[in-house]
Amino acid sequence: MQEKELLDLKTLLVKTKREFEDLQFQFQTDLKQLGNQVQEMSTAALGYHKVVKENRNLYNMVQDLKGNIRVYCRIRHIFNAEAKNVVDFIGEDGSLVIVDPSKPHRDGRKVFQFNRVFSPLATQDDVYMDTQPLIRSVMDGYNVCIFAYGQTRSGKTHTMSGPSGELTKDMGINYLALNDLFELSNRRKDIITYDIHVQMVEIYNEQVRDLLAEDSASSRLKIRSCTSDGGLSLPDATMHSVKSTADVVNLMKFGDVNRVVSSTALNNRSSQSHSVLTVHVQGKDVSGSILRSCLHLVDLAGSERVDRSEVTGERLKEAQYINQSLSCLGDVITALAQKNSHVPYCNSKLTLLLQDSLGGNAKTLMLAHVNPERDSFGESMSTLKFARRVSMVELGAARMNKETSEVMQLKEQGAGSVDLAKMRSRLLCKESALFVLILECPTCLFKA
Repeated sequence: MQEKELLDLKTLLVKTKREFEDLQFQFQTDLKQLGNQVQEMSTAALGYHKVVKENRNLYNMVQDLKGNIRVYCRIRHIFNAEAKNVVDFIGEDGSLVIVDPSKPHRDGRKVFQFNRVFSPLATQDDVYMDTQPLIRSVMDGYNVCIFAYGQTRSGKTHTMSGPSGELTKDMGINYLALNDLFELSNRRKDIITYDIHVQMVEIYNEQVRDLLAEDSASSRLKIRSCTSDGGLSLPDATMHSVKSTADVVNLMKFGDVNRVVSSTALNNRSSQSHSVLTVHVQGKDVSGSILRSCLHLVDLAGSERVDRSEVTGERLKEAQYINQSLSCLGDVITALAQKNSHVPYCNSKLTLLLQDSLGGNAKTLMLAHVNPERDSFGESMSTLKFARRVSMVELGAARMNKETSEVMQLKEQGAGSVDLAKMRSRLLCKESALFVLILECPTCLFKA
């Protein structure tokens, strides 16, 4: 009986081993198939990302040819953990879906399309990576304007300047752009010599103030038309020559101290002005050709409803000026989008200062900032609708600001010819005046 039981156990063992081997073989087969499926999915995902990237590049290329203003949207973090998020979907193709909290069903879904949408997880480097090609265009002779738009506390100043204080890894576009400009300048020093200068102003209560002047509070600037420089500028603003990123950071710190800020119910340090940091670049290559360009880095004051900010007195006046200038900016954008014959640039100092960027031959980028919290749904929708209008504006292809040595020689010759022409015209004017004098009073002929 024991031998029989032992034989049965051996038979059972052999059977169990065979079943285990079958299961092991089946497991390996399934695992291999699963691996192949994962590989196929990975390849498909890579292909999808590649196609999305190619489509975005082609889309941006088409916009460059049309001269459209590029529009990026950045979604801020939710500071209040209990607040409801109105952002429903963020696509890699630049699509964004917002849900109206008062209409939770399908009717409440609002779809927007931009060049790029950055989620709350996007870092400063992620945002700058897509901005970098425009920054590098400055060194090639193209004018570039980047401006941050959005309501108060939506993250505009963080994107443009980064955290206040010393240099950190979260520095904004202003620092990263200047750092890139100096790196390119150093890299090209054997073929092009660059001179870089910086101006920094703010538009406060429809007055342009020089933030780099010793007495910025009493410094009032006028926007003048400088046709020789190809657009509107601030020739009276303090101009500082800079040799490194550290030089610019020190100037920006000085300017930020002079900028007008105040406390509101929405922000304990709310910017009450539009800040404009302008970087002027001039390069001269070995052939004697001159490249001229400028980079406008604009941190707009936050749009806000007066009833929410709970401001009064002087703060109320500041808020009204801010909302009025942003409204004028909207009028300009609407006129450009509709290709109207008249564009109301002169209605505000902000649009007048940005005229060469909005309606000229510059490459322009708008960074629309959105607060995803439910309480800010109205302001977020206004920002997104405005950003959508901006994306429809066609400016025409940007042109390089370059003068060859031959053109410069012709200009110098032309300047000499102009001087001679002016002298001839003055002599003719004097002769005409003398002739009129003789006709009126013949006795004056002897005095003449």
